[in-house]
Amino acid sequence: MTDAQTPPVVLISHEMLLPLQGALEPAYRVIRLWEHPDRAAFLAGAGREVQAIVHAGEIKLSPDLLRDMPKLGLIACVSVGYDGVDVPWCRAHGIAVSHSQGLNAEDVADHAVGAFLAAWRGIVLGDRIVREGRWTHADRMRPRPGLRGRKAGIVGLGHIGAAVARRVEAFGMTVSWWGPNDKDSAWPKAEGLLALARDSDALFVCCRGDAANHHLISAPVIEALGARGCLVNVARGSVVDEDALIAALKDGRLGMAALDVFETEPTPAARWADAPNTVLTPHTAGGTLESIPKMVGQTLENLRRFFHGEPLLSPVQG
Repeated sequence: MTDAQTPPVVLISHEMLLPLQGALEPAYRVIRLWEHPDRAAFLAGAGREVQAIVHAGEIKLSPDLLRDMPKLGLIACVSVGYDGVDVPWCRAHGIAVSHSQGLNAEDVADHAVGAFLAAWRGIVLGDRIVREGRWTHADRMRPRPGLRGRKAGIVGLGHIGAAVARRVEAFGMTVSWWGPNDKDSAWPKAEGLLALARDSDALFVCCRGDAANHHLISAPVIEALGARGCLVNVARGSVVDEDALIAALKDGRLGMAALDVFETEPTPAARWADAPNTVLTPHTAGGTLESIPKMVGQTLENLRRFFHGEPLLSPVQG
């Protein structure tokens, strides 16, 4: 797909992906998008040579940028998610999209359950009490609920949702789920999302973060989960109505929340300063020493296949 004497041109779309440059440079000429703040000048110059983009899939990649890259043929998302990419638009303009398919589901599920336990049992709060010298005998007389017999609701029974379900079953929790499509599953499907929330002690959000799921976890869903419930989000921040979530936490209409993703990332610290009973992590659920090399490797293989005219290893489907 390119002159043998001229290395293909690959654009890295975001600074967080800078560590990949060393792996890309032996085979490609690498351009860093953030070093070109004058987008008009970039698209009139270096941007016209870009043949593939290495991208973090949750970050918005506007068609206004892509349409002026005449040689662009592939957007290779290092992440599993690709909600920042307008896939139908790309298909209509002959641009393929790939992602890291199913490589970190077990790690995300581990993190989801760990954050849930930290919120449910007050582990982070307990750590703070001990470190700040506020431990009194009365603290041991404020018991929190156990897990056996509690109900876990899974929103989106894909690789991550199923992995979460298997884990919480080990704690003696019962599992049900909801999603727009039927699945052959050992766990029962709820009649709807509101019904799932009403019947759950913990609601794990594991669905896609696409436009169809924007604010899927709405104020009514949060109300249905209730004052003793825990919301766990390892999907995308856009799936949860964050303003409604914070208001419900402050008013006591939602018991607790464990969040790894936020509507704006990095999320402003002040936004959460007065939100009680929360465990917050900086979008790290899917990144482990084991999963990141696998995702990078799959991205590099998708690039190799694209430039050699071979079928992609993990194209975005549907």
